[in-house]
Amino acid sequence: MTKIYVWSLFTRLFHILLVIAVGVVFVLAEFENLLSYHAIVGYTIGLLFLFRIIWGFMDVRYSKFKDFNFNLKDLIEYMFGLFGEKKEYMGHNPASSWAIVAMIILGLASVVTGVVVYGTQEGMGLLSFLNISLFKDMDFFEDVHELFSNAFMGVIFIHVAGVVIDKLLHKSKAVESMVDGYKYGDEKSLKLTLLQKLFGVLWIASSIFLLIYLLSNPSNVLVADNNRAVNYKVEHKLFYDECVSCHTLYPPNLLPSSSWVKMMDNETTAQ
Repeated sequence: MTKIYVWSLFTRLFHILLVIAVGVVFVLAEFENLLSYHAIVGYTIGLLFLFRIIWGFMDVRYSKFKDFNFNLKDLIEYMFGLFGEKKEYMGHNPASSWAIVAMIILGLASVVTGVVVYGTQEGMGLLSFLNISLFKDMDFFEDVHELFSNAFMGVIFIHVAGVVIDKLLHKSKAVESMVDGYKYGDEKSLKLTLLQKLFGVLWIASSIFLLIYLLSNPSNVLVADNNRAVNYKVEHKLFYDECVSCHTLYPPNLLPSSSWVKMMDNETTAQ
């Protein structure tokens, strides 16, 4: 057997950044006053996963989805083999193949539902405009977010447990290979094209840049409250005086202009 280059620098950096980010995001979730930082790290995780999906279709040996083994029979044999004779895989084994796809799906679902919760219940971020009585008192979105997040962590726990068992029982070099990128076998080494290298740089650099940008600009559209409070009594006195005398003030931006024109025409006709 020869020393084979299996995991590219970009795959390994993604793995390291993801491990750190996931650990941090779950710790931050326990502190209400650090919720904005929780959201920032969550956005970073989302971007890491989005780039990983593209990476999986870029014909990168051992990392592309075509090389994943989703055969259920092979998965069962591999799982039982953890405690006996285990077949070696140069790239992703059946268990890690399923785990990675599950983590991508559950991770992105956690990010998306997190954005929804952050907007509807906290009035912050991209969906801050949904922080209205219809949504902000609902527990549904938060429950769904927690469901996906806990499932995400469950898959991670199983994945890590499998790696530990493999290390203890079979002296596996899986952890070491994710550090230096090498395994021993008889297959071909990974070679990246120029396009793949450029994309890898973009992948890691963009993720780090997003994290730094969001941390250094707390008023950005992804994290801050984007709905400016309007004092209608001061800024739109005529509107305030005419409307609030009869009913609860209804912000004009909540209806399209055509609806207001129609209502005002009806009001004029009625008079």
